[in-house]
Amino acid sequence: MSTDRKVTKDLIETLQDGKKGFAEAADKLAETDRADLASKFRAFSEQRADFCTELDRMAAAYGDDIDEDGSVLAAVHRGWMSLKDAIAGSDPDGVLDAAEQGEDHAVSEYKKALEADISADLRQTIERQFLHIQSAHDEVKRLRDTVA
Repeated sequence: MSTDRKVTKDLIETLQDGKKGFAEAADKLAETDRADLASKFRAFSEQRADFCTELDRMAAAYGDDIDEDGSVLAAVHRGWMSLKDAIAGSDPDGVLDAAEQGEDHAVSEYKKALEADISADLRQTIERQFLHIQSAHDEVKRLRDTVA
């Protein structure tokens, strides 16, 4: 597997987890006194879906078919998936804390991707996406600190 393909696959898995995690967090927040945050989390979920599509299309253009499902074992180790139970039964503080932990994982995965020996086109895309990932992380952290 080429480095570009592996990095793309890993980021797509991370983004899929973020998409699901933010959607679940939005649903949970909609049921609380912080329903105002649900639309922001839905927007983050949609952003992650867009980033997945972008990376998948880029890989397809180079002839790579990225398996987005990943293995069951890999899913256990990814950020948002391990936080699913925490989100399921939490108040807004717990949801925001879980989201911030998931975002820590996403930031870490993007940093790791940028350390890899990847093509210039992929690097440019990842750098641009990373700015948005870092911004979302910082916003979730700010919200967590404000609500707590």
